[in-house]
Amino acid sequence: MRAIEVTRFGPPEVLRPVEVPDPVPGPGQVLVEVQAAAVVFADTLVRSGTMPGAGPTPFVLGNGVGGAVTALGDGVDPGLLGRPVIGSTGGRGGYAQRALVGTDALIEVPDGVSVPDATALLADGRTATTLVRQAPPRPGGYALVEAAGGGVGTLLVQLAAAAGAMVIAAASGVAKLELAGTLGAHAGVDYSRPDWPERVREVTGGHGVELVFESVGGAVGRAALDLLAPGGRMVVFGRASGTPLRLEPGEAERRGITVIDFFAQPHPPEALRRASVAALDEALAGRLRPVIGQTYPLERAAEAHEAIEARTTTGKTLLLP
Repeated sequence: MRAIEVTRFGPPEVLRPVEVPDPVPGPGQVLVEVQAAAVVFADTLVRSGTMPGAGPTPFVLGNGVGGAVTALGDGVDPGLLGRPVIGSTGGRGGYAQRALVGTDALIEVPDGVSVPDATALLADGRTATTLVRQAPPRPGGYALVEAAGGGVGTLLVQLAAAAGAMVIAAASGVAKLELAGTLGAHAGVDYSRPDWPERVREVTGGHGVELVFESVGGAVGRAALDLLAPGGRMVVFGRASGTPLRLEPGEAERRGITVIDFFAQPHPPEALRRASVAALDEALAGRLRPVIGQTYPLERAAEAHEAIEARTTTGKTLLLP
């Protein structure tokens, strides 16, 4: 079968198409004929070697996949054969025509949701639904969503708007801000412009925001933190800039704000599974629309990584083997 290997750690061109044997499912595993494989920012960190514990090369990259079950390992329910599913490979083997998924990480795709849409919601959907559960947007309150044109950001805009919040979408470029507007954002600010915090203050009448979904870090994250009104909440779940958010000792207590580290919270596998199912349920009900901004053939995985690193993508990026 065709697959994409990380031949060595480095730039996108280290991703190379190869022919490898079909994987064979072991006990508690299924073989999935991959129709869609998710590409996420973390994949670029693994490929470049900047993600701790990436392991030796070469290896086939990829975690989230969707497709049909074509073979079963011992102890697996025969009723899964032929069913459309999504699941996590554990971080290896997803950029391929066929991939192994453990049944504990497997979710059946409900009728009425396409496999690509379901794949787009597997990781980003569970992240977004978990974030709004940790920090529920309040009706009438201002919620700032960073990276609002990305996979998680587009979902957060929808979920926060559905909760009645006045969503301020922060992203770079007109296209991403216009997209956020179609998803329910009340206003948009281009955070590649130095005056974007002033624009947020104008939108809120000088009050600031009650909630920030922070995924950028660095100067953007710091500016967003400064925009929090007393009693406000910030959930930190990324640092796309490469620099973590800087919080001064005692600052949260002094200002009367709450800063939640998403990754410091316990996220048991079953809780993450329930969050993915919840996102699928929202999509089935028509309340959540995954935005698949770009798709690539499997052989062009390097181009997908280049686009993500250049910040030119919108919504979710998928490989379609």
